[in-house]
Amino acid sequence: MTTINLKPELVTRRLQWFGIALVLLNSCVAPIMAQDGHSHTATAQDNEMTPEEQAGATTLLKVVRDATEKYKDVAVAQAAGYALQFGCVTGPDSGAMGLHYVNSALVNSGVLDATRPQIVIYEPTPTGGLRLIGADFLVVADAWNSTHSGPPELMGQLFHLWESPNRFGLPAFYTLHVWAWKKNPNGAFVNWHPNVSCQSFPAK
Repeated sequence: MTTINLKPELVTRRLQWFGIALVLLNSCVAPIMAQDGHSHTATAQDNEMTPEEQAGATTLLKVVRDATEKYKDVAVAQAAGYALQFGCVTGPDSGAMGLHYVNSALVNSGVLDATRPQIVIYEPTPTGGLRLIGADFLVVADAWNSTHSGPPELMGQLFHLWESPNRFGLPAFYTLHVWAWKKNPNGAFVNWHPNVSCQSFPAK
């Protein structure tokens, strides 16, 4: 599989400190029009795929499922270097992203690899457990833009841009959510999932 290498020194200390609360996002940089990072609706990217694009999306979902199945047990994810970084992320109006377990080493590597997501995502269950629902890939925008003329993509799926300033006080970054384990009616690669809830996550 082809991987994309970024200069690790361009990944900021601030990003490491927040461990990538980065996880919430949307859009692409010029020349591609930016999308609304807070949108809960399906985009043209999700609803108007060509047969070839749909085949690529199906392949990406399968690759991510195969790579993350072992992380259904959160203890296995933790042993692999993933750690909860930002509580349970809820949407501005409805829906949520859930619990983001971030692998800082993979973030700092600057490598995009469908088999090694920077983040695995869980939903808290009423019984106190965690259900694996997806994965998230991300790169720092400045690092990417310094060596590329357009936004990153993974197996045909464009990343979304979260611009700065933002509510996290973080530098701009690109992200791609892949809802591999819980079908999203708005699309498999949008940021927010209308059927994910943080209701069972204990208040801090």
